[in-house]
Amino acid sequence: MIAAAGHRLARREKAFDEARALVDSGIAPELSLSTAMDDLRMAKKEYDLAESRAALVRQLAEMARAEEALETRMARQPSEAHELAERYEGDGVLAAGEFQEIDAAFEQRFGKPLPVSAMGETAVHRALGFDHRGRVDVALYPDTPEGTWLRDYLRARRIPFFAFRQAVPGKATGAHIHIGPMSTRLKPGA
Repeated sequence: MIAAAGHRLARREKAFDEARALVDSGIAPELSLSTAMDDLRMAKKEYDLAESRAALVRQLAEMARAEEALETRMARQPSEAHELAERYEGDGVLAAGEFQEIDAAFEQRFGKPLPVSAMGETAVHRALGFDHRGRVDVALYPDTPEGTWLRDYLRARRIPFFAFRQAVPGKATGAHIHIGPMSTRLKPGA
C-alpha cells in the first residue's frame, strides 16, 4: 500500500514539475498548474494515509501476536504469568450491548471515552488467523487507576478479559486490556 502510494506520489510530483517547466518557459499559462497541484496534494494525502494505516496495522498485529504468545507462556509458566498479564474467565462471553455499557460507565467515571484500539474482527486479526469477533482491545495499562477500574468493573459483571501488564519482547509494543474471551485461531479457509 505504501509502495503504491509512493509511486503515485512520485508520478504526480513529476507531472507537476513538467507542468511547472511549461509555465516557466512561457508555453502554458500559470492557471494550468492548478490541476497538477490538486493531483499532487491528493497523492500526498493518500501517501500519508497509507503510512498511518500501515503503522496501525503493525501495532494491531503485534497486539494479536502478543495475546497468543502470552497465553502460551502463561500455560507453561503460571508462576510468572501474573507479572506479564492477568486472565479472568468470567462467564466466558462478552454479550451484545455490554460493551456500550462499559464504554458509558468509563466515560461517566473518567470524563473521556474508553481508548479502544481494536473493536471486533479486524483485517489484522483475520490476516494473523485470529477470530477477534465479539472482542475489544483497549489501550490502557492495567494497573493505572483507569485500568484497575476497568478490570474491577469487568470482574463485577463476570465479563472475561486478558490484561497485558507489559510489552512482550518481539510480540507486543505495550500493555493493553483485551475484553472478551481470548481470540481463537481461525480454521484454514474460514
